[in-house]
Amino acid sequence: MSNAPLMPKATAVWLLDNTALTFDQVADFTKMHPLEVRAIADGDAAQGIKGMDPISNGQLTREEIEKGERDPNYRLKLQESKVVLPPQAKRKGPRYTPVSRRHERPSAILWLVRNHPELKDAQIMRLVGTTKSTIQSVRDRTHWNASTLTPMDPVTLGLCSQLELDFEVQRAAKEKPADAAYAGATLLPASETTRKEPEFEGAEKKSDDLNVDAVFAKLKTLGGKKQDEEE
Repeated sequence: MSNAPLMPKATAVWLLDNTALTFDQVADFTKMHPLEVRAIADGDAAQGIKGMDPISNGQLTREEIEKGERDPNYRLKLQESKVVLPPQAKRKGPRYTPVSRRHERPSAILWLVRNHPELKDAQIMRLVGTTKSTIQSVRDRTHWNASTLTPMDPVTLGLCSQLELDFEVQRAAKEKPADAAYAGATLLPASETTRKEPEFEGAEKKSDDLNVDAVFAKLKTLGGKKQDEEE
């Protein structure tokens, strides 16, 4: 059972109106801040809230209240509930879907297949309470109503909760292996982009040598012609 009583504000209102307990004692029992309890006593908070008797619902005894009234330092103890709830049996098999919602399951399956392709068939079965054959027919567009199916969010349809959907999506994302083959386009290092291949370096150097030799040869030819003209 929780350490706080049911409806703590309503319980605090009743204790302040019907007992001589201090603000600190009421705050400790209801798990509220002492300033909030003082505001309730002053009428600044919890206006319109009807007090709830913790004795009638078995959360507190008259003897416990009297102990607290005699000793301001005493802290009230919440009584254990006498009602024992049976343990909830673990649900097995696919989720139960009301009859009024069963015709909407194919639309929910189509929405899940399109928006979360990473989900496995078993996860879709848990979310919308369907069968593997129905999921396969929706995937292959062989469902008898495939031409009129429109994708609809299963949360909006009330077939599952948002927490359940998020849990299955996160679980599928964790189980899906990362694609290591594709790491995205990256720039090559400068040493690769500026490095010249050996044959190109040799060819470029050879071309430069030929150009220099040709220039000097042409200058020599022009110098010889000019000397002949002067003679």
